Amino acid sequence: MNLHELAPNPGARKKRKRIGRGVGSGFGKTAGKGSKGLKARSGGKVRIGFEGGQMPIHRRLPKRGFTNIFKDEYEIINIQDLARFKDTDQLIDESLLRKKKLLKGKGKMIKVLGDGDIDFPVQIKVHKASKTAVQKIESAGGKVEILK
Repeated sequence: MNLHELAPNPGARKKRKRIGRGVGSGFGKTAGKGSKGLKARSGGKVRIGFEGGQMPIHRRLPKRGFTNIFKDEYEIINIQDLARFKDTDQLIDESLLRKKKLLKGKGKMIKVLGDGDIDFPVQIKVHKASKTAVQKIESAGGKVEILK
């Protein structure tokens, strides 16, 4: 092989489409844009949601409700999830729950719900707990501390 024999693979390099360069080019006159209409004009683009003059769907449907920007968001932990802490007698708090990968999001508060059963004492620090969760933990000899 010599230097003058080097060439790119067939089809690897494509020629630029030269529009508006006469009838013989195949893209002359209207430059591949058809004839007339918004999309034939320079800068002519149909905006998002435009339905050809028909009343768009986002204006036909009624607006309902609102989003409360002050709502508190909680990460849910069930009592059955606390089974991972059976052998440990240390205080269960946010950092320990993150270590065990029970919490997914960041910055959310933690709430314990009473789904499942527990048969060993645990000490847990959370932002909120349901009545059944507190009852089950305390009946097993544990303690729930609510953070402010």
